[in-house]
Amino acid sequence: MIRFMEEQQVFWLDTPNTSYVIGISDGKYVGHIYYGRRIEGGNLRYLLREEEPPFLPSGNAREKVSFLDSFPMEYSFGGTGDFRESCIDIMTEEGQQGLELWYVSHSIYQGKKHLEGMPATWGETCDTLEIVTKDAVTGIEAVLSYSVFTDMDVITRSVRVRNTGEAPVWLNRVLSACIDMEAEDFELLTLHGSWARERHMQYRDIGYGSLVAESLRGESGHQDHPFLGLVSKDCTQTSGQAYGMHLVYSGNFLGKVQKNQFDRIRAVIGLHPEYFCWKLNSEESFQAPEAVLVYSQCGIGKMTRTFHDLYRTHLIRSEWKDRERPVLINNWEATYFDFDTDKLLCIAREAAKAGIEMLVMDDGWFGHRDSDNSSLGDWYVDERKIKGGLRLLSDEIHELGLKFGIWFEPEMISPDSELYGQHPDWVLHTKGRTPSFCRNQLVLDLSRPEVVDYIYERLKDILTSAKIEYVKWDMNRPITDMGSTYLPADRQGEVSHRYMLAVYELQARLNRDFPGLLLENCSGGGARFDPGILYYSPQIWCSDDTDGVERLSIQEGTQLLYPLSAIGAHVSDCPNHATGRNTPFDTRAKVAMAGTFGYELDITEIPESDRKEISSQIALYKKYGSLIREGDYYRLASYRENHLYDCIEVVSKDKKTALLTYVQVLAEPNMPSRRILLQGLGADKVYVIDEKEYRGDMLMYGGLLLKRPWGDFRAQIIEIREKEQEGEKA
Repeated sequence: MIRFMEEQQVFWLDTPNTSYVIGISDGKYVGHIYYGRRIEGGNLRYLLREEEPPFLPSGNAREKVSFLDSFPMEYSFGGTGDFRESCIDIMTEEGQQGLELWYVSHSIYQGKKHLEGMPATWGETCDTLEIVTKDAVTGIEAVLSYSVFTDMDVITRSVRVRNTGEAPVWLNRVLSACIDMEAEDFELLTLHGSWARERHMQYRDIGYGSLVAESLRGESGHQDHPFLGLVSKDCTQTSGQAYGMHLVYSGNFLGKVQKNQFDRIRAVIGLHPEYFCWKLNSEESFQAPEAVLVYSQCGIGKMTRTFHDLYRTHLIRSEWKDRERPVLINNWEATYFDFDTDKLLCIAREAAKAGIEMLVMDDGWFGHRDSDNSSLGDWYVDERKIKGGLRLLSDEIHELGLKFGIWFEPEMISPDSELYGQHPDWVLHTKGRTPSFCRNQLVLDLSRPEVVDYIYERLKDILTSAKIEYVKWDMNRPITDMGSTYLPADRQGEVSHRYMLAVYELQARLNRDFPGLLLENCSGGGARFDPGILYYSPQIWCSDDTDGVERLSIQEGTQLLYPLSAIGAHVSDCPNHATGRNTPFDTRAKVAMAGTFGYELDITEIPESDRKEISSQIALYKKYGSLIREGDYYRLASYRENHLYDCIEVVSKDKKTALLTYVQVLAEPNMPSRRILLQGLGADKVYVIDEKEYRGDMLMYGGLLLKRPWGDFRAQIIEIREKEQEGEKA
């Protein structure tokens, strides 16, 4: 619900459990008053401190700078007196910077508008507030948009900038959201990592100065994530305050938290201003990405479940978002580039016997690609390997009862390719400089419309040439050399964002023209795992590290924000190809079940004992698939924290069924059973576990005793089911 108290000049935004309050100060300045636990009413204007020095500019013009540098801005602007982090910076034709956004008008309406060319949350169960602000000198208008979801504790924010003046203006910075708040005893929670160890959780004290999460790699990246979490130091999974800011974007981003001289915190998130400069001619507009804001007064766990519910119901657009996903086997770690039709069919036959439902043919099927040194861009089937062509292979796979999927890396090009020989100008590069190679490949210039059309036509030709139900879209290098021979000199700063808009356009076209296609994104593992890509792709490959132990920390950080249905997780062979570690086949499977589940190995080469386990693993996953996909997630124990064991729980929305996954990473000799306090059950319901009965409150407050498996790297999955009442069917 959104209200405007005209007499107070206050906007009041309510979700079921939170309130967000905005005030207009001095008739001009849009100020942030409050965000937190729901407040039912009253006048909160006093929190703006308007009656304290330096007072309002209308009554104390001599100290306007002091006012601007201390006022809690709802959307900060630079160059005129606020020396904290700015959300918007511009440059005029005269080379001058700075602006001052004043309130002009507002509107409140039901639903929310589509952000043109951009992924964003959607749905009718929300109300939207638009506040129009404007700089009188340059004519720059910024429309601040807030959408409140009525069925969950979410507020989304975005900004649309329009040039109402006659002269062009260059946007040097356009962030999406800003929150100014009191510097309580918060810690900053971010997700950091590297290739094969993505999204590890990190807590940092917030002292004076700035803390940053950012990417300049042309993708959201392995190293940082477009998320800021402000959590009270007493915050746990079940108690304490947690604020989350998550950017719905897949390219360069900046998230920054500042503590200033007045013990206030400013948190901002949006497009990274480096390598960004957007020319805005008269009457042209620029749409910034959406930011998702979540507040929980019940700990990190409540914040997590809110993000999960939002993304499952109001972000993912694919037809597959609520459907059971096929259990697949991917040939990458099985064969790398050394495969042909016979080898793939050999894998497919064994996979079909075990109950696997799809074969995915990974890198190496096109051009003359026998290594990663050639052929990207030449999306034509290599009939040396795929004898008889793609249709014949697809038909034979389907005759075995399997679906068929295929790998692409559409955004990249190899110097050793026909496409590069024909169109060397299609590569991103800066004039006079040899481009920087990574994995011996270069990046196509997606700011050029003809490149986007070429890529799409090649994808479309392949997907219509055979029966293909799944695409793995990969991106195996960061973006450098952000220069385009297509764009004029005064638009070179637009390359990185135009590139990202083109990726979104390509994936939107793919979903529109092939509505039944299951699209999974990947970027060297998990370097493009973000809400922007999730809009187009209901599942994303979590990490190239499929080691059952390392995946615990990777999946914990990913599960902090994303539903399990979005997390690509596979069982791979041992010794693990990334870590060299050996873990039991059963443990690898149980860890991978907290995701979309599949296999990444040569099923014809694994031990017979492992091969025999596959059918029962798939049966277990199928039994609980809808619960894993739709249920509420609870983090009960963290191997990252205790260095011994890990435990998660998924509870059905009706609280009738729960699934507990426990992994004993390191054995603890001569120790008693482990007591685990469950969460999310019905306190007065009676549950059955291994034929024993427990009340829900017993399991949540007294706990469940688990006999720990003997040895390192052992896992167990336990079903908790409500006792059937007399007369109910078994």
